[in-house]
Amino acid sequence: MKSMIKNTLLLAALSSIALMSCSAQQKEKKTNSNQVVNVKQKEKKNMKVTELTKEEFKNKVMDYEANPQEWKYKGDKPAIIDFYATWCGPCKQVAPIVESLANEYDGKIDVYKVDVDQQQELAGLFGVQSIPTILFIPKDGQPQKVVGAMGKGQFEEVIRNVLIK
Repeated sequence: MKSMIKNTLLLAALSSIALMSCSAQQKEKKTNSNQVVNVKQKEKKNMKVTELTKEEFKNKVMDYEANPQEWKYKGDKPAIIDFYATWCGPCKQVAPIVESLANEYDGKIDVYKVDVDQQQELAGLFGVQSIPTILFIPKDGQPQKVVGAMGKGQFEEVIRNVLIK
């Protein structure tokens, strides 16, 4: 009987040690995930991609209400506009590429994003029916639209051939 009590006490002690170990690991995971969040927040502050609303679009890109029949680009450098939705898988794949390009071409190209769920008027203006849709806007000339996810190499090719000639 004493041996059974000793074994029970030993198992209870080992169980509590195991539980404390799991709790410590969970706290460590929480700390690591908090650190990841902090790093992501810092990255967002350094991002060069600007989310556009209708009003910002009219001020920075084109005032389509003042000039409904003619494309008149307001920017002082070429631009890329990523029409996306937060729930779209391919859009999520394109997002880091767009952010990377915004950082690489900072000062040479303006990079914007338009959430099609929030800015339906802008999406309709450019006939966005499928996302992601990417609009490449040269400083002079007409914008070019590409529908679907693109790899970084494809983006860079369009940047070289359409935006920075």
